[in-house]
Amino acid sequence: MPVIKVRDLAYGRLRSPDLDAQEEFLTAFGMVRAERTANALYMRGTDPAHHIHVTEKGDAGFIGFAWAVADEDDLKKIAKHPGASGIEHIDEPGGGKRVRVTEPNGYTIEIVHGIAPLAAIPVTRQPINSGVAPLNRAGEVIRFRQGPSSVKRIGHAVMGTPKNQETVKWFRDVLGLVRSDDIYGGEQSNILGQFSRIDAGDDYVDHHAFFCMHNARAGLNHFSFEVQDIDDVFMGHEHLKGTGKYEHMWGIGRHLLGSQVYDYWADPYMRVHEHWADTDRLNIQNGGNLVSAEEGFRSQWGDRPPEKFVGHVSP
Repeated sequence: MPVIKVRDLAYGRLRSPDLDAQEEFLTAFGMVRAERTANALYMRGTDPAHHIHVTEKGDAGFIGFAWAVADEDDLKKIAKHPGASGIEHIDEPGGGKRVRVTEPNGYTIEIVHGIAPLAAIPVTRQPINSGVAPLNRAGEVIRFRQGPSSVKRIGHAVMGTPKNQETVKWFRDVLGLVRSDDIYGGEQSNILGQFSRIDAGDDYVDHHAFFCMHNARAGLNHFSFEVQDIDDVFMGHEHLKGTGKYEHMWGIGRHLLGSQVYDYWADPYMRVHEHWADTDRLNIQNGGNLVSAEEGFRSQWGDRPPEKFVGHVSP
């Protein structure tokens, strides 16, 4: 049995030397400022979560990420884990309580509960005509606004590490994640990457909330954020490209594992952020799979991932 079963990915946490530059990127990416202090920036999406992205002021770096739990009993359980911080009151916008633990690569994993939500940001989308429903928008032309995507929520975090099997075992044994797809190269025992999802029993969840892949160095590969729909992925791509300020890392395409329509961009300090729409949703009855690298790392459409993306980590 795992120590706890987390219920959702809550936010990612980075450090940046210039909070103005970080906010400019995240706003162009489609987030909205929830709050900013002298030492940190808190950005939100359209869902009610108070924030989904935290940037502390300091030398550029990856600090870790946070998971939400159902109640304080889970905080009490994880607080007894070796090396855990104990239950702390969060002295940051949104409040709440947390326990900090360290995963096998030394990054901080926050287990949080009771962060105050905000009102959802309304988003109006026109219906889409399709082959099976050609009159969804009968008599109405479609016109999209120009500008950033509208980020909805954080979906998953991806790490690279030279000890990916130890890392994934920790996330599954301690936080209760379960296997969606493990990817092997050559022999089936040679696991190169592991997609893990939240165990919510019969409730359906995203195909993965955490992906870990083998890399010579440990660090963040990317944080991933759901946008409103597939058009929103393309709209965000055009907006970020139009700024002429940020490096495009990969996309647009549709993954095989997870099935998301994706697009990846680097912030001013080369931390990669993904837009996606339309993921697979699974429950505990779906089990897990073992998939070859030739199959698992390909896209259903779109270019193969460039080496600058596959091998990328931000320590």
